[in-house]
Amino acid sequence: MKKDKILWADDEIDLLKAHILFLEAKGYEVVCVNNGADALAACSEQHFDIIFLDENMPGMSGLETLTKIKEVDNIVPVVMITKSEEEDLMTQAIGKKIADYLIKPVNPNQILLSIKKNINKREIISSTTMDEYRAEFMKIGSLINDSFSIEDWMEVYKKIVYWELKLEDTDPQMSEMLKMQKDEANSTFVKFIKKHYEGWFEEGAEHPMFSHELMKKRVFPLLDSGEKIFFVVLDNFRLDQWRVIKELVAGDFLVQDEELYSAILPSATQYARNAIFSGLLPNQIQKMFPEYWVDEDEEEGKNIFEEDLLRTQIERFRRKYTFSYHKINDSVSGEKLNSDLKRLLDNQLNVVVFNFVDMLSHARTDSKMIRELAATEAAYRSLTKSWFQHSSIVEFFQLLAKNKVKVLLTTDHGTIKVNNAIRVVGDRNTNTNLRYKVGKNLNYNPKEVFEVKRPEKIGLPLLNVSSTYIFAGNDDFFAYPNSYNHYVSYYKNTFQHGGVSLEEMIVPLVTLLPR
Repeated sequence: MKKDKILWADDEIDLLKAHILFLEAKGYEVVCVNNGADALAACSEQHFDIIFLDENMPGMSGLETLTKIKEVDNIVPVVMITKSEEEDLMTQAIGKKIADYLIKPVNPNQILLSIKKNINKREIISSTTMDEYRAEFMKIGSLINDSFSIEDWMEVYKKIVYWELKLEDTDPQMSEMLKMQKDEANSTFVKFIKKHYEGWFEEGAEHPMFSHELMKKRVFPLLDSGEKIFFVVLDNFRLDQWRVIKELVAGDFLVQDEELYSAILPSATQYARNAIFSGLLPNQIQKMFPEYWVDEDEEEGKNIFEEDLLRTQIERFRRKYTFSYHKINDSVSGEKLNSDLKRLLDNQLNVVVFNFVDMLSHARTDSKMIRELAATEAAYRSLTKSWFQHSSIVEFFQLLAKNKVKVLLTTDHGTIKVNNAIRVVGDRNTNTNLRYKVGKNLNYNPKEVFEVKRPEKIGLPLLNVSSTYIFAGNDDFFAYPNSYNHYVSYYKNTFQHGGVSLEEMIVPLVTLLPR
C-alpha cells in the first residue's frame, strides 16, 4: 500500500522529532527540510500529498516559498504554521489558497487532523456517507411503503435527492443501490397517482398546489402586500438541479423558503407552463381563450402566448399590477435583460423564463457529443451548474441581489432519464412526445400506462370526442412498432418529460431574499 508523503519545512525541524516519529508511526512518509529553498527543490524533484510550511524561516519566508511552490504544483495542499496571529498575515495566506492555518505550538493530533482533512477527507467522507446510507436504507424503504399522501411523497423525494447528491462521489455500487430504491419509489408513486390524481380535481377535494394555482397562491399575495417580485422560471428544472446551484446564489441571497408543488399532467411545457401563466387548466384555456391555445396536432409553437395568458390572469383577478415578461433562449437575450434591469425595477412584477435546461435536455437526445458530456445524472447536474456559473444568469442574480429584489424561483416541470420502451400504436395525428400520448385510436397495454379516458376530469382538452391520454410512468417511454429497435436504441437513456414520476411532477418553488 502506497504511503502518503509529507514535506515539512521548518528552520527548527530538529525540535519536531517527536511529531515526525508520531506521523511515521501512523504510516506516513515524512521528508524534512529547514528552509524554503530546499522545500522548493524537494517539490521540483518529487510529488508530495501535503506540505507543512513554517512562515518564519531564514532566506525565503513561508509566504514567498508558498508562492513558488504553487508555481511548481498548484494542486498540493499547503498548511501554514506560524507563531504570529496577525490578521494581515492570515489574510495573505488565505489569498494564496493555503489549505489550513496552524498557530504554534502545534501538537501531533492537530497535525494529524489537518492531514486527514486535506488528503484523507474524500475517503473518510465516502466511507462515512456509505455507512449512513446503509443505516437509512430500510427507513427510506419504509417511507416509500407508508406514503399515503402527496406530502409523504414529497418527503420521500427530498430524501432520495439528498442521498443522490451525498453518494455522488462514493462507491458506484452505493449509487446503484440508491437508483434501485428510486425506481421502487417511482413504481409505487405511479400507483399512487393512478389512484388519486383524478380525485384531486373534484370540487372541494384536498390536493397539492398545482401549476395553475402558483401565481394566485404564491405570487399575487406578495404583490398585494406591496412587495416587488421577480418571478423566475427555469424550464425543465428538477429539485436536484436546484440543490447544486443553491450554493452559487448563497453569497447573494438567503433562501427564505424552499417548498415543492405538483406539476400538472402532462408534465410538459405546453400544458404545465401555460397553466402557470394563465392560472387555468388546459381545457379552460382552450374554452376561454381559444386564440391562445394551440392543439397537439397543430404546427404552431405551443408556448408563444405566455405573456398574453399572464395578462388575462391578472385581469381576471381584477389586479392592476405593472409587469413585464421575458423569455431568454440565448446569451444575447440574457445580456439584453441584464442591461435593461434598472428600467424593470419600477414594475411590481417581472417574469423571466430561462429555457437553457430544457434545451440541454433536448440537445442531449439529438447530439452524441452532449450525450457523452451528460452520460449520467451527476454529469447532467454538473452541466446545469456549469451553465449557471458561466452564463448571463449568474450576473442576472447578482444584479437582483444588488438591487434588493425578492425572487421566486421555480419551474414548470422536471425530467427523467428513460430506459424501458413500451409499445404503443397510434394514427398519424398522435403526438410525438415519448412520455404521454393523446389520440382517438391508441393501442396499448392498459396495465403499462396511466390511462385517462375522460380528459376533462383532469382539466385536459379533447381533440375529439373519443380522445384518450396515456402517460408513461417510472423510466418507461413510448415506442412505435415501426423501426422499433432503431427507435428504442436512439431514445434509451435520454432525458424526457410529460409523464408520471417524482422527478417530473414534484418540482421546487424557492423564495430568495437578497442579503
